This record gives sequence, C-alpha cells and structure tokens, in this order.
Amino acid sequence: MTDTSTTALDGAPNPTANTAHARAVPNVDKPVRVRFPPSPTGDPHVGMVRSALFNYAFARHYGGTFVFRIEDTDTARNTEESYNALLATMRWMGFEWDEGPEVGGSYGPYRQSERMDVYAETAKRLHDGGYAYRCYCTQEELDAVNEKAKAEKRAPGYAGTCRNLTAEQIAAHEAAGRSSVLRFRMPEGTLTWDDLVRGEISFDTANVPDYVLVRADGSPLYTLVNPVDDALMKITHVLRGEDLLSSTPRQLPLHAALIELGLSETVPVFGHLPYVMGEGNKKLSKRDPEASFSFYVKEGYLPEGLLNYLALLGWSPGGDKEFFSPEEMYAAFDGSRINVNAARFDLKKCQAINGDHVRALAPEDLARRIVPFLAEQGLVADPPLPEQAATLAAAVPLIQERMVVLRESVDMIGFLFVPEHLFAVDPADAAKALGEDARPVLEAAAKALEALPEWTTAAIDAALREALIEGLGLKPKNAFTPVRVAITGRRVSPPLFESIELLGRERTLRRLGAAIGG
Repeated sequence: MTDTSTTALDGAPNPTANTAHARAVPNVDKPVRVRFPPSPTGDPHVGMVRSALFNYAFARHYGGTFVFRIEDTDTARNTEESYNALLATMRWMGFEWDEGPEVGGSYGPYRQSERMDVYAETAKRLHDGGYAYRCYCTQEELDAVNEKAKAEKRAPGYAGTCRNLTAEQIAAHEAAGRSSVLRFRMPEGTLTWDDLVRGEISFDTANVPDYVLVRADGSPLYTLVNPVDDALMKITHVLRGEDLLSSTPRQLPLHAALIELGLSETVPVFGHLPYVMGEGNKKLSKRDPEASFSFYVKEGYLPEGLLNYLALLGWSPGGDKEFFSPEEMYAAFDGSRINVNAARFDLKKCQAINGDHVRALAPEDLARRIVPFLAEQGLVADPPLPEQAATLAAAVPLIQERMVVLRESVDMIGFLFVPEHLFAVDPADAAKALGEDARPVLEAAAKALEALPEWTTAAIDAALREALIEGLGLKPKNAFTPVRVAITGRRVSPPLFESIELLGRERTLRRLGAAIGG
C-alpha cells in the first residue's frame, strides 16, 4: 500500500488489504518484546485497553516479554489517581506485566518522568551527531510562515529555516537571547515500511517537516521519548492505534539514527490497529459513556467477558468462533489476523458475550464474584457470614441463566439478605401488582403457606397452586405476580417457589402480612 500525497499526514492511508487477511509476522524468530505505554491522564479508555490486550496476547502467544511503561512527561495533565487507575485496570484484566512499575526489569525505570537524564543525554548525542539541530524561530515567525503557505495553497509546516544555520548565525541568535528548540533533521526521499496490519506503506519525507524533539525549556516531547524508550528497551514489535500511524514516518528515521549512534540494534516492526468506532460511525471518544473502562468494572462485567469482546474489535480467531477464554485467545493470537477496517463498538453485543461468560462460570465462582456488589449495598459481609454464604450458594443457580452483569444480582437476590426493617417494595411494581384486588390472593397464599407442614420448594409449589389456581380460579400470572412482588419487592425475580423456600417461613409470612395490611 502506498500513499505519497501532500496530505499523507492528515490521517491514515486508505487500506487496500483484504479485511480477512492473514499475513506473515516478521521478527518472531527471536525473543519478542512488546510494550503498552499509556499516559496517566483521566479514566482508562476501552480503546486503550484493547491495545493493551493485543500486545499482551501477542507477547503471550510467542512466549515473549510484555513491558508496561508509563508515559508521564505531560506534567500538566498527569495525575497519580490516573496512574493508580492504570495499574488497577491492568490487574483487573489479568495482565501480568513482565517488566514495568512495581515489577522492575533490566531496562527501567519504566516511568518516563524518572528517565529525564536518559532523554537529555540522547538528545545531546543526536545534536552532536548532526541528526538534530537548534531551531531559533519564534512562534510568531512560525505562524507567519504557515499563514503564507495557506494563502499560497501550500501545505503548512516547518520550512527548515534553521536547518543549515552557520556558526555565526547561531552565535548571533544566542547573543540576542533567543530561545531554541531541538528539531530532528528528516532525511530526503521516500520512507517505506511493511506494516504488520496494513502491508506496505510509503511516505514522501517532503511531506514530513523537521519536527521538535525537545522544547525550549529542555523538556522532551513524545516524538523523542517514545522511540528512545522503544529502542533502549529493545522493543521488537509496536502494536498501536491507527491514530498514531502518522507519527511512524517521523519515528523510523529517528530509530535509524539511534542505531547509527550505537543506542539500538533494530527498528521495531510496526502494526497499526483499526479504529474503534462509536455511534454514528465516529471514532469512540472519551466522552462516549461506553468508552469509560470504569463503567464496566462498576457494572460488574467479567474481565474474561470484556476481554473476549474487545478482542473481536479488530481480530478474529477464524471461522465463526466468537466465544473464547483468555487462554484460547493467547494461543491463537499470532498477529496475522488483525483486521484492517474500523470496528464498531456494540454495547448490546458486549453484554451478550459477557452474559455467555457469566453462564459459563462454576456457580461457586459466580457466587464469589457477586459478593462485592452485595457487600457494597450492605446486604452481606465480605467475606459473607456462614448463613449468608449458604443462602448465596443456593440462590446463584436460580439467577445465573438470567444474568448479564454482576450488578444485576443486587436487584435479583437482594431481597434474601436485606434486613426486614429495610425491606421495601418497588413503588411502580406495587402500583401494578398490589392493588385492592390483590388482597384475596395474598390472604389465600398466606393461609396456604402458614399451614404447610414442611418448607420445601415442592410443597410450596403444590400449596400455592391449589390455593390460588384451583381455589380462586386464577391464571398463573394473576395468581403468582402479587405474591412475587410482596415477598421479593419486584415483579422480576428468581423462580418464585425456590425464592420462598430460601426466604424462609417467618419472613415470607411477615412480608405477605405487610402487603395485606398495606
């Protein structure tokens, strides 16, 4: 694939590869090292986690090294809260990094804010080697050049004004007290690389102006620190979002310079992952509700369910298979089947896949995962008391087939754990099911249950059917809905007779009495 137009850096070139392509993956015959380098700025984004997943799966497939690196040089936007959220997100998803914060490694430190001396020394070597130069242009001068280019219908960008300054000119600028940035000297010609996802891509460097590596205050930019870290940490493959495709023509010559300076051994293989799109076929933004990773944690999605769905946003294991475990993905993810075309985030499909994973859990595992959501509402202790644990173990099989996310358990079985003085019926459901015509139904149900010699599901089933369906001549819906609302507080609940058995005789009769009296 080739794009050498003057607008090449405005966005990614149009792919020509087949959507379902499978390409050979280079450089996997030697130890694979990949990295995930987020910035701690705000709530983690699902697109960011998708990138982490693809890199993690790639490393695990090849038995390689997964490096977790924090790009926190933007001190104005970085927060420690966001940094901690990144670590929590990685752990929640089950990503165990081989090198990085709190783990260490041979190429640390792994927070860029702790590597400033590395960047300063590298910038000096680039400057001394002629790969970079000082630029003394003021912002006003740069703006004027760009305005002139626009007026002449030329592409704006740095014109190379300071690229070939003489020693005398540099001395004059210094004597005048002009501040300067450090710019990389882009080579002339065409840059071509074989993208792991998109095939061959070419850019004419005439469309890639000399870019800034270090600000006038000495602080390094992403354009320097990201490639330098990749080089010094011996990263072999860079899997990142399509939005970073335009930075690759800048990074390739810098990697070449680092090799010539003896700071690196090889240029990484680049692969640019497809966009994740939201509603209206627009790129999923941080403002979209479904984009916030914390939403899925709070709602009770399973890590393996969310991981499964995110994997499908740009990748397929082949065939019609859409349900798989993390281990199955890692075994299949060799990097050859990453999709070229953008993927659309579909919350309903995400929910459906998560529901499949909920149903695949062992009941005791599901019970364990539900506990924090019940505990958050003060319904059980964490860990549960023995009696609570027994009730939960009995209740989980009743709701497992009906659940999509773990938080639903609060509404589904909270009635079994809520203290009686706090039990309340949903007002909307009460209005629909507990009107005056429900009184005879509730009275007959209470009488039948009070007379039961044994409190079992079978006995409760038989007694209520005899009293309400045969005795009052009601259809099942009209017979059981008032009872369900009276004892569970809602029209939707686990199976009624099993719920009554778990609730117990005393509490069941108390709630029926309260509904009759209400």
